[in-house]
Amino acid sequence: AVCSMGNSTSRLYSVLAKTLSSGAVSQHQDCLEQLDSAQLDPIDPKDLLEECQIVLQKRPPRFQRNFVNLKKNTASNHRPIRVMQWNILAQALGEGKDNFVQCPMEALKWEERKCLILEEILVYKPDILCLQEVDHYFDTFEPLLSRLGYQCTFFPKLHSPCLDVEHNNGPDGCATFFLKERFELISSANIRLTAMELKTNQVAIAQTLKCHETGRLFCIAVTHLKARTGWERFRSAQGCDLLQNLKNITQGAKIPLIVCGDFNAEPTEEVYREFSNSSLNLNSAYKLLSPDGQSEPPYTTWKIRPSGECRHTLDYIWYSQHALNVTSALGLLTEEQIGPNRLPSFNYPSDHLSLVCDFSFNQDPDRLL
Repeated sequence: AVCSMGNSTSRLYSVLAKTLSSGAVSQHQDCLEQLDSAQLDPIDPKDLLEECQIVLQKRPPRFQRNFVNLKKNTASNHRPIRVMQWNILAQALGEGKDNFVQCPMEALKWEERKCLILEEILVYKPDILCLQEVDHYFDTFEPLLSRLGYQCTFFPKLHSPCLDVEHNNGPDGCATFFLKERFELISSANIRLTAMELKTNQVAIAQTLKCHETGRLFCIAVTHLKARTGWERFRSAQGCDLLQNLKNITQGAKIPLIVCGDFNAEPTEEVYREFSNSSLNLNSAYKLLSPDGQSEPPYTTWKIRPSGECRHTLDYIWYSQHALNVTSALGLLTEEQIGPNRLPSFNYPSDHLSLVCDFSFNQDPDRLL
C-alpha cells in the first residue's frame, strides 16, 4: 500500500482527497510509523479551508455564530488561549447505530461530513482542540492537523461501540490537539476511568502544558462519560475518579485546569454538582452566557431518534476560576438555525454543538483559591 500523504501545498486537494477514503486503522498506524509528520511540509490553513469549501460547494452555507465578549475592559498581557470542545459524532455511529431518523444518509457521507468538521475547526482557529467520538484519527485528523502545527494525542475506548458496526474505521476515543508554536508539552496522562473500583470503557486525557508567551503552566483535560439514562450513579463515580486524577496532576489546583467533555449529564445530575463543588474551584464557562451567569445553555445537543426528540445540555468547558478568566465564548446555534429536522444535517456535521472559549490568565498568579 502506498502511504504518501503529499508534500506540496500547491496540490493540497490531493492531500485532502487521500483522507477521504478510510482504510484499516492498522494500515494508517503503519503509515505513521514510516512518515514523521514533523518532516512533512506544513499546510496553510487558508488553503485547507478553501479546499474543504470546494468539496462542500453543493451543500448549504455554514451557520454563522458570533462570539460574546464576557470581560469588557479587562487588560491582559498575553494573547487569549482559544479552547474548542466538540463531540464530532463518530462516523460509524452516525451511519450505523445512532438512528437519526430525520437526517438523510446522504448528509452523513464521510467525504463531505469530514470537510464540515474541518471547516468548523479552521474557521474558529483553536489553540487547543478537544474532541470526543473520534474514529478517523489516523487517516484524517492526525495527518492533517499535525501539518497545521498541532501536536496530537489520541486515546481510544477499549470496547468502542464503533467496533460493532460493519465496515468500521476502528475504535472511537478522545483526542487533544494543541499548537506547538504556543505551548510545550510537560506531561501527558491517558486515564481509563474507574467506577466503583472497576475499570470502565470511558477514558480521559490530561496534559500539562507550558505557555511559551507567559511561562505559565496549566492542565488541559478531555473526557467522554458513560451515556444513557439510568447510568447517573455510574457517571458520578467516573466523575469522582477523574477529579481525583486531576487533583493529583494539578497538585491540588496549584496548576490551573481546563476540563472539556461530553459528560452525558444534565446540570441536574450528581456528576455536575461534583465538578461545581470540587476543591479544584471549577466553574462552567458557558454559564457566563446566561443573564445571571448562573445558568447553563438550554441545549448543547439536539437530535431526533426513533424514541423521539432529544434536546439536552451535556457538553461543558470547566475552568479554574481563581486562575483563569473567560474573555469570550462562542454563541450557540438558535432553534431557527438548527431547523425542524435537528442535528446532524447537511448544514452541520454533528449532533453536538461545538463550544469555543477564549481564556486569559489571571494577572495575579499567587491569588489564593
